[in-house]
Amino acid sequence: MAARFDVRRTLTEPLIRQNPVTLQILGICSALAVTTSLSTALTMSVSLTVVLTLSAMIISVIRRHIPDSIRLIVQIIIVASLVIVIDQVLQAYFADISSALSIYVSLITTNCLVLGRTEAYARHNPPLHAAVDAFGNGLGYSLILLLVGGLREVFGRGQLFGWQVLPLAEAGGWFTPLSLMLLAPSAFFLLGGVIWAIRTLLPTQAEAPDHVPPADVRAIE
Repeated sequence: MAARFDVRRTLTEPLIRQNPVTLQILGICSALAVTTSLSTALTMSVSLTVVLTLSAMIISVIRRHIPDSIRLIVQIIIVASLVIVIDQVLQAYFADISSALSIYVSLITTNCLVLGRTEAYARHNPPLHAAVDAFGNGLGYSLILLLVGGLREVFGRGQLFGWQVLPLAEAGGWFTPLSLMLLAPSAFFLLGGVIWAIRTLLPTQAEAPDHVPPADVRAIE
């Protein structure tokens, strides 16, 4: 008898315990590149989640008709087609954000998270299950991007979604923006800090050491 599909667990597990960014280290390129503001982080999050969910559903529907020898080619074509549609929509209705995202929307096509979920899960499960799994992983990815994007924007500009939330010193306030937060290294360190915090709270996520140092001879004696 097949195990009962748990929708709630499938949706919530990728948020923290099985987060694709902090646990599986997927989608790091966009997580570092487009999180200079909440608006770009949100746009990338929505775009990737839509592409991931739709591609997972489509691949799941036709999974029994895809020869193994060309499965990756078919998956990339489906994902690329959806990315082109999303990119055109952004250029038509959100030109400024599309310009800020630059090539990173197009790079969703080769995002390890998208290809990983379609290959590992969508090809082996029914469409509804695949869609829920993809949507949950999209939410987990979005959570990290929004967290890092919010921290970078508020400390780098004193703003959130372009609205001034911290009074700038140059305007008589107390806050001096940290320009370093808008550079790529800050995203790297922030993401590393998030991963460290999660793995400290959830030790089961920490990998086993690759090398165990030899025991102290004096301790053995």
